[in-house]
Amino acid sequence: MAWTEKDIPDLSGRTAVVTGGNGGLGFQTALALAGAGAHVVVAARDPGRTTAAVARMAERYPAASLEVVPLDLGDLSVVKAAASQILGAHERVDLLVNNAGVMAMPQRTTVDGFEMQFGVNHLGHWAFTAHLLPALVRSPSARVVTVTSTARHRAGRLDPDDPHMTRNYGAWASYARAKMANLHFGLGLQQQFSRAGVPAASLVAHPGLSNTDLQARSVREGGAGWVGAFFEALTARSGMTPFEGARPQLRAATDPRARGGELYAPRYGSHGPPVRRPVLRRLDLQEHIDVLWEVSERETGIPLQVAPA
Repeated sequence: MAWTEKDIPDLSGRTAVVTGGNGGLGFQTALALAGAGAHVVVAARDPGRTTAAVARMAERYPAASLEVVPLDLGDLSVVKAAASQILGAHERVDLLVNNAGVMAMPQRTTVDGFEMQFGVNHLGHWAFTAHLLPALVRSPSARVVTVTSTARHRAGRLDPDDPHMTRNYGAWASYARAKMANLHFGLGLQQQFSRAGVPAASLVAHPGLSNTDLQARSVREGGAGWVGAFFEALTARSGMTPFEGARPQLRAATDPRARGGELYAPRYGSHGPPVRRPVLRRLDLQEHIDVLWEVSERETGIPLQVAPA
């Protein structure tokens, strides 16, 4: 039998944080976790959209335990404030789904001067996760799930001397590199947990071809070109629904059989039920992870090292 959200175990007493939980895959993820009994923190940027999303969740599950925390991954001061708010309200965080992201934007920068896609998709989540580490390691079985994409297969190397692509920016090249960073971050974080001997686990998921607003937004903003128009039409015609596309990250977050360092994705690459897929262990994988750690710590000024248990 294919895994679905009906296989999520009882999450009563668990605290889950979902970035970008006010729309698309994030909304479906937050909704399913709330339906399974978790207290869900919806960490998102747009206040109006978040209020509407939480109202829809409460309408679906009147007994749902929901909380809203403003989060703009493009501003490290807001990221820190959001994490501080969560830490102040919760002794532990049991699930963190690093879901939010942007795709194929025209060249622009975050508040902190980072290239927008690398800054939001990776560096913002890097900082958010690092700030939440105390609450994650206090959980007896925390999971961090970071959402990547098959676009990572087209990624070039992260250049430590030009991590923000100031010399040779391309909207899709930047997106692919950010999504590869998501993969390397998830694998590197699992290494940190393992070395420290803590019970937390870090996993990676990708949603396949899912028909969310991500494609349409990339076309509206003018950075995606004909490739974006093609994928917008393709996903509208044959993409999975957000409900279906959220299943890989939900399985990674909740399946008792899932283990740290694993990747969950649709069975057929872009479509299908969520299954564990092999992680391609290139010979230079560790080098890529090490470079990402070096660049991320340097650019954000925030170290991410898990203290031994």
